[in-house]
Amino acid sequence: MIRLQPISTADTEHYTFMERLLIAAFPPEEYRELSHLRNYTDQTGHFHNNLIFDDNTPVGFITYWNFERFYYVEHFAIHPDQRNGGYGQKVLQHICQQIRQPIVLEVEEPVEEMAQRRINFYKRQGFVLWDNEYQQPPYKAGDGFLPMHLMVYGNLQSEQDFEEVKQTLYREVYNVVAD
Repeated sequence: MIRLQPISTADTEHYTFMERLLIAAFPPEEYRELSHLRNYTDQTGHFHNNLIFDDNTPVGFITYWNFERFYYVEHFAIHPDQRNGGYGQKVLQHICQQIRQPIVLEVEEPVEEMAQRRINFYKRQGFVLWDNEYQQPPYKAGDGFLPMHLMVYGNLQSEQDFEEVKQTLYREVYNVVAD
């Protein structure tokens, strides 16, 4: 049975599992400095860092932000040994049922096969790809903006909600002012 368990840096074993999986699953430009992530995990009330368990076995992690009008999934990864076992689908179904608010996430542009597969996976879970031009701000000094797309589950519409979502992400997640 899938369950999410909030973690903090004091939970050394589980937090180390999450950090190692983050580093393995994402390129360095797609996550913040680990020291900053530790601070967010322990000190930011609307940021949630969770391990994903199947019964008592950790199979992945998910981090998300709780904003007033929507949730933003920042990072989501299943451990390579557990992939293709349906965990990604089960976790998203679980979250969509529990949250009952719109959910936003970023995906790479559908240029490479893996990015296309990821987008199609989220579409199968009910997410909609927004066509708006979106640039993910850099997590680290010296890195550039990354061309991405937003995907949304729930009742947000790109025509009317894109700017508000973008402004919220830029301000709250990336600490930058949107143009």
